[in-house]
Amino acid sequence: MDSTKVEILSAKHPRPENITYTYGTAGFRMKYVDLKLSSKSRSQLINDSTFGQITELVSDSYIIAQKRAELLDSVIFRVGLLAVLRSKAQNGKYIGVMITASHNAEPDNGVKLVEPLGEMLAQSWEAYGTELANATSVAGFIAAISTIKLKEGIDWSVPARVVVGRDTRPSGPALLESCKDGVEALDGELTDIGLVTTPQLHYVVRSLNTQGTKEEYGVPTVEGYYDKLATAFAKIVKGKSKPSPVTLDTANGIGAPAIKDFLKVLGPDVLDVKIVNDDTETRGKLNHDCGADFVKLYQKKPSGVEMVPGEKYASFDGDADRLVYYYTDAENKFHLLDGDKIATLAASFIMHLVREANLEITQPNGTKSPFHVGLVQTAYANGSSTAYVKETLKVPVVFTPTGVKHLHHEAEHFDVGVYFEANGHGTVLFSKAALAAFNSANGTTDAEKEAIETLKGLSEVINQAVGDALSDMLLVESVLAWRSWSPAQWDEAYTDLPSRQEKVKVANRHIFKPIKADTELAEPDGLQEKIFAAASQYPHGRAFVRPSGTEDIVRVYAEADTRENTDELAFTICGIIFDHYGGVGERPAKYL
Repeated sequence: MDSTKVEILSAKHPRPENITYTYGTAGFRMKYVDLKLSSKSRSQLINDSTFGQITELVSDSYIIAQKRAELLDSVIFRVGLLAVLRSKAQNGKYIGVMITASHNAEPDNGVKLVEPLGEMLAQSWEAYGTELANATSVAGFIAAISTIKLKEGIDWSVPARVVVGRDTRPSGPALLESCKDGVEALDGELTDIGLVTTPQLHYVVRSLNTQGTKEEYGVPTVEGYYDKLATAFAKIVKGKSKPSPVTLDTANGIGAPAIKDFLKVLGPDVLDVKIVNDDTETRGKLNHDCGADFVKLYQKKPSGVEMVPGEKYASFDGDADRLVYYYTDAENKFHLLDGDKIATLAASFIMHLVREANLEITQPNGTKSPFHVGLVQTAYANGSSTAYVKETLKVPVVFTPTGVKHLHHEAEHFDVGVYFEANGHGTVLFSKAALAAFNSANGTTDAEKEAIETLKGLSEVINQAVGDALSDMLLVESVLAWRSWSPAQWDEAYTDLPSRQEKVKVANRHIFKPIKADTELAEPDGLQEKIFAAASQYPHGRAFVRPSGTEDIVRVYAEADTRENTDELAFTICGIIFDHYGGVGERPAKYL
């Protein structure tokens, strides 16, 4: 390591004072700059060269500015260093760096690392990222680099390869330069693949690392990604009725150019998509009153969409890794088809195909066993979806803490593991044994042959590296085409219980200790018993409380048989927390 080079490049990216960074499930994520005008007047800010280029005046209350040395600059420089170290520790495999804040508002940004097979960063390395980001001096993080090298047994002569992509946020270009400097500081090789969806970055990383192996995943380019998905989707729906048109809200994000480029490859005769909210140029529009997170949170249509009863609608989020569907009925009532609905649709279809194909898994000792299909959910999954999967589909359900890395890991234990968060982020994983069964089977009847070929197609159209809105949309459209279902027919499988999510501001979020996959609290003493008691007052009552990972709030989830009971349960628990467990600020009137 050339310490002098590291020190020189680090000087371009000084760490701001009085900020503590944490590498969490979403990597590092925070507001790039969010400056209240109460501290300085508008004219003072505009004329203050410290704040660099003013990119947008959002309202009388806020100015969103770009200041390269503020908040994220030093973090992403050090993430570049971390990516080099991780690549060396993985014997020179490609490591991905994605600069995005996903469904967050446009002023936010963030960064996360991607492992060689497209997985989230290993949890043990999250601590290294946090340590590097919080080192208060150059000497401190150089010492941290040396410690990581020693602990991981890194051979400095091994080359390091890093692939970086970003979404459409205006702060992206400057942060990209920060990353480049970090990679250069430790003499890593950097490949910039430009503006991409988060799932495309994961796909490219996995494809680069599996080239020339038995597990080769695809051509390691964005064009290769489009070709793979288009070929597989066309194969699955061949001979079926053309799917009904879908109106797609792309959240004014990177998903807009991605779906447009994909449809050029797919061709006009396979799928009709009307794209709305596709403005990636006008500042302030990204995820604003649109996108998957908006639709899920507010249970209503996004801006820019005029809904026609019975027709099909879908939304991506800002980096196109979340997907939800929705429709209105004849009475113009809005119906959401979220991650739970997508998961149950996928699980039921795959179970049908596995049974129709009459396939078995060959174990290492040569014995045969049935396919083990499972569904992985979090505490936020609607109780009706869990009951439907267990009692109707007869598919086992496993719960994990919130966070894709937990779901992905648990899904790997099944031959076919389906995982989706209720927010629409998820995918399907196929084990090596399952893929071998698909590829070795021939089938003896036409029905068996068709089911086998469809399973092969699904394993190609589904992005197994990570949740992928475009890929998941093709999965949904495949199933609907096969079954000739409208969105309303899809929705008939089960009826969601009414649910509500709330936030309570507290003095110290760290006193709340979740257990049992976030469904209960071990601490503070007595709170869980009060939650149980409140939920027991309502038919199908269920509630849980979990702390935020980034700010002093706790999140409250409640569901029950009616909207009135659900709201009452949620606000009762909010009141208990506020009154007895450190609520701060003015007590909201809605709390009971």
